[in-house]
Amino acid sequence: MFRLITCFLYMSGFLIYSMPQLARIKKLRHLPVKERDKIAHEYPKRFSKMFMKLTGSKVSVEGLDLIPDGPIVFIANHESDFDIPVLLGIIDKPFGFVSKIEVKKVPIISSWLDAINCVLIDRKNRQQALNSMQEAVKLLKEGHSLVIFPEGTRSKGGPVQPFKVGGIRLAQDAGVPIVPIAIKGTADVFEKNGRLIKPAHIKVTIGQHIDPKVYCHKEYKEIAEDVRQLIIAIRESWNIAS
Repeated sequence: MFRLITCFLYMSGFLIYSMPQLARIKKLRHLPVKERDKIAHEYPKRFSKMFMKLTGSKVSVEGLDLIPDGPIVFIANHESDFDIPVLLGIIDKPFGFVSKIEVKKVPIISSWLDAINCVLIDRKNRQQALNSMQEAVKLLKEGHSLVIFPEGTRSKGGPVQPFKVGGIRLAQDAGVPIVPIAIKGTADVFEKNGRLIKPAHIKVTIGQHIDPKVYCHKEYKEIAEDVRQLIIAIRESWNIAS
């Protein structure tokens, strides 16, 4: 309970403290994409690192050197709500992420989502969802990167669920590489603990990027399953190593 309260108080205080920075970022639209994104991500990255530290968790990461320059689509399995602060804290390349539109209702956080170029999708509104995906392609073509969790929901530490094809379609339409990310252990922080926060050992491995030209002759579903199996293979290799 102590860790949960500490993390909640830290999040609340940090969000209020970050409001002047939000106002500053809104005035930086004239800057080049790479420069503006780096400034916009300074606060979320700092917050995420400290937030995960407060949970008492240890994060092990491999493959950071494999991340290519330029805009990319990160495709990751989705164990927990803690996947997002983990990735924000360990990846230096600025990115937004594709998420459900419900998070837009949260004050201040919704403004930060806009600041780091996140794309929010209303799954109940097909036309809005299509418009959001077109917006995501536009962001990629402008030079921004995105993270997408193609399972569509948290596995809560269970098996990696089937991947939806949206992330593959984004990468193909924008002509940018796909970078697979395998995550394990984030559900041990919160979802498996009766909604209390406990320390966990979290593993993250970033795989070799996949050029969209490699898959130009394959169907979206086939590519999605290829990436899913790659992530599953990485996670299984951890079990063998341990």
